[in-house]
Amino acid sequence: PAKANQIKPLRFTMSVNSDLERERAGASLVSEEFARWWAGGGVQLEERRALERHFYEDPAFEEAVHPSCLSYKERYEQTVANATRFLAKLRNWQQEKQPQLSLSVSSLRDFRMLLSGSLGTGLFQQSFPLRVHFSMFMTTLLGQGTEEQQAQWLSRAWHMDGVLGTYAQTELGHGTYVRGLETRADYDPEKEEFVLNTPTQSSYKWWPGGLGNTANVAIVLAQLYVKGKHHGLQSFLVRIRDERNHQPLPGVDVGDIGPRLGGNGVNNGFLGLRDVRIPRNQMLMKNAQVLADGTFVQGRPPLLLYGTMVYVRVITLKDVLFGLLQAATIATRYSIVRRQSRIDEDKPEVSVLDHITQQAKILPQIARGVSYRLVADWLWRFYEQVMAQLESNATRHSLPELHALSCCLKAVSTDEASQGVDLLRKSCGGHGFLSSANFDSIYGLTSAAYTYEGEFTVLLLQTARFLVRQYVDGMKRKVLPPSVSYLRDASRLSWGKDLTANCVRALEISAMEQVRQAWQSQSIHKADKRTGMSDQMASNLAGRQLSAASVAHAHAFLTRNALEELASQRKAGNIPRKVSEVLGQLVEMFVLDTFLRQAGCVLRWNNITGTQWGFVERRFEQLLAALRPNALALVDGFDFHDRVLGSTLGCHDGRVYERLMEEARRNPLNQEPVNSSFHNHLLPMMRGKL
Repeated sequence: PAKANQIKPLRFTMSVNSDLERERAGASLVSEEFARWWAGGGVQLEERRALERHFYEDPAFEEAVHPSCLSYKERYEQTVANATRFLAKLRNWQQEKQPQLSLSVSSLRDFRMLLSGSLGTGLFQQSFPLRVHFSMFMTTLLGQGTEEQQAQWLSRAWHMDGVLGTYAQTELGHGTYVRGLETRADYDPEKEEFVLNTPTQSSYKWWPGGLGNTANVAIVLAQLYVKGKHHGLQSFLVRIRDERNHQPLPGVDVGDIGPRLGGNGVNNGFLGLRDVRIPRNQMLMKNAQVLADGTFVQGRPPLLLYGTMVYVRVITLKDVLFGLLQAATIATRYSIVRRQSRIDEDKPEVSVLDHITQQAKILPQIARGVSYRLVADWLWRFYEQVMAQLESNATRHSLPELHALSCCLKAVSTDEASQGVDLLRKSCGGHGFLSSANFDSIYGLTSAAYTYEGEFTVLLLQTARFLVRQYVDGMKRKVLPPSVSYLRDASRLSWGKDLTANCVRALEISAMEQVRQAWQSQSIHKADKRTGMSDQMASNLAGRQLSAASVAHAHAFLTRNALEELASQRKAGNIPRKVSEVLGQLVEMFVLDTFLRQAGCVLRWNNITGTQWGFVERRFEQLLAALRPNALALVDGFDFHDRVLGSTLGCHDGRVYERLMEEARRNPLNQEPVNSSFHNHLLPMMRGKL
């Protein structure tokens, strides 16, 4: 009887919102053309859509309640259940399409991008605990394991045949400063075994994805000692849970670290080791070896040990642009449906996106995401080129340049993407604050990337060391790597008719001057005879200038590279005419927006007049107006399925208010007219007449 008094949900037909229909009809950009370019071709687009339908139309992957209504434990258990169903179904699909899949870094990267891209995101909004297994764990096996070790472990890992892996580097007390890691591996030549220990509280491994309750094998980074002599960090394969019953093995203390700001399906964990023994052949020995008698043999450059981190930093750029464009799609669609205020008093309220202030919040984020995509594709090709150089044992290779680029691009892109997602959330007003809008999941994963695999400031300082060395080499008239060749160009800014070229050159000059100032600051501190300052102390005091130099370098590189990549694709004839026109507007907007946001640095190092600055601002506003009619067609072209966005505000049909109410009614608190807390707590309180 009580339930009979509840208001029943409204029945509504999920037709497309009329404002979205009108926008799509009026766009000059054909979304399907853009989607084909974005996917890498029509065949790739149809394959991805078919794969998504294969999963999204399966009722086994429907969620009865919104994940935010589940407890932390319930969410983990649901995620693991869905993950096992997902992987089984995916393997069947792959065996039909690619029965002879060859495992390589590229194929693992494609699989990892599938997990972190549209399909994986649509099914696992908070990510899932086997993602690290298929990325860092298997990539490290490929990059650091011998052929014998790969034969023993790689196939089993790919088929999850008793091997569920994670990558355990970060510790409770040390993260980005990997040389400070405290976990030890002591070699016992009599038994030909390594003995692993986490000797202090701060040496516990902390953060690895899947470590808490999922993984049973970990690649553990530890300081190697042989007969008391230190041989640096090495990687070890350590079984941490019994393959049959999943119980932690003797000497292993393992568990989950608890809820985070985002990514709560990852099962991040802690790991302590006490006198855990592993056979000698479980040290990954492609780049360094310990022989049976304890002789240490250093093979290829020790820096290759950090190859997994470089790999993750390279692909992180694509991860964060994905999250940024998810948020931009939600904000764009909602800003068209939502009406707010009148621009003309004689006409009705307009879509929020018709206000130039809203356009200035949203459209530059779309431009940033598209430009990041162009740079990310180039960066992956550069990574493959460098890995090929190293595999061929080339005497000259570009690893230092790749390392420097991956550090600063990872730092700056994650910073700007997380800021962008939050700005887009704010652009949706109060409704953007609801969990059902899904900005919390997107922001959580994007902002996590700001810190994992290299903390923001530490990465900037690593790039800065490279920049200063190259600046000094430039003064000695040495040939510089392509990404820093501008450091030898001492010419001043000559303002011409091409505003984009002016802005890029101004950013390069700013970067060069920031590097010069950082070098001078270091030199002044080191030259002070009274203090007897070491190089490290001088670098610490010059830290602000060094980090600023890296940020400036990243902006200069991103803008120049995005323009060059677009020009290269146009020259190859890979882009339809209208798509090319819109891409040109987006990349130009990205350059101008970057220039305007770096006003302090740009105006400090360049002689730019107020009139010239005004030209840039006016062109920026012209681009807002030019892109506004195609804003919806653009985000439709990213081809995000509604499951991928996971948002009541961003669905393709634009039925925002109906979906908000429908989601509210699904809330477990609304499944009964009177909650038990009334009888247990509120009624006794009222009877007590406080």
